Amino acid sequence: MSAKARMDVPEGLNEEFYQISSDILQSFNKFRPPLDIFIFKEDVGRVAPYYKVGERLSKERIDMLAELVKEGLIFVSRKDHPVYVKHIAYQLDLVLVDRNLKEREIADIFLEALTMRLGEFFDQPVPVVKEKVWSDLMVLTEYLWNDPYRIKALARRLHKEHSLARHSVNCGILGLNMFIHQKSDSFAKGEVTRNHFNRLTAGLFFHDLGMTKIPIFIREKPKPLTTDERSKIDKHPMLGFEMLGKLDLKYKEIEACVMEHHERLTGKGYPQKKSGRDISSIGRLIAAVDSYCAMITKRPNAEAIDPKKAAALIAQDKGYDPEITRGIQSWALTLK
Repeated sequence: MSAKARMDVPEGLNEEFYQISSDILQSFNKFRPPLDIFIFKEDVGRVAPYYKVGERLSKERIDMLAELVKEGLIFVSRKDHPVYVKHIAYQLDLVLVDRNLKEREIADIFLEALTMRLGEFFDQPVPVVKEKVWSDLMVLTEYLWNDPYRIKALARRLHKEHSLARHSVNCGILGLNMFIHQKSDSFAKGEVTRNHFNRLTAGLFFHDLGMTKIPIFIREKPKPLTTDERSKIDKHPMLGFEMLGKLDLKYKEIEACVMEHHERLTGKGYPQKKSGRDISSIGRLIAAVDSYCAMITKRPNAEAIDPKKAAALIAQDKGYDPEITRGIQSWALTLK
């Protein structure tokens, strides 16, 4: 079969199907793709089954499939979106080449991928695992660098159940949402550098790195902590800071997130008891976001607070930067 120009998706078809590219096809298991595959029959203007999960493709059908993909005739059903999300999550850079994914679908994939990668990293915080997370975070920054306001779809998908990885993803996404909103003019003028954006992103997602050194039975204890347990928890910013050098993460943006996310404008935070403008702008950002994201998820020792109520509560606390808490309040009011 000779290759021809890639077919445009027929009007209405892309509401029910993804038109897959060669890059996506190559990411599938060659003989047993993870989801049903359909072919567009040009003579009748409809899709028809080509492969069903559970079957095994022959060498001939594999070769034919590759040619059909080049011609733009191969689709997968949007009903299989959950399967597609889990598949792409393992090869996140594919979201940058799949032009048929919708913004909300890409947001689902990022949430799945980053939560998975951070969970792996927090279970094993060593350089080789960190590199995998870093790679995925750079896919995110590439995606947002081309259009920063894509963060809005992600910010509508924050996790509702707490875990260290889920909390970190929530903080990373909401932190970026607040930063992009605050710096909209700077983005438009090209005043935000790519390196700064990359490192800020990593810092927001890695701010709780030191918690990996706290025993899980303390982190997830359903009852009030003892004085000794509280003391251990309070050491996590310093523990995280000590880990940065071993992980090749010694950047000022990441250091600020790790060291300052529990500092308060009133001087009543920790570990350095900084106050006011002694706390960096990044530190003030992650401090408010970290507390807010903890409040809106169901934790072992507390129920989730309604996002709008949590935003109002944090805005009343003089320990947080009022410009940031106003931004969180404005964002929360947009939620349904």
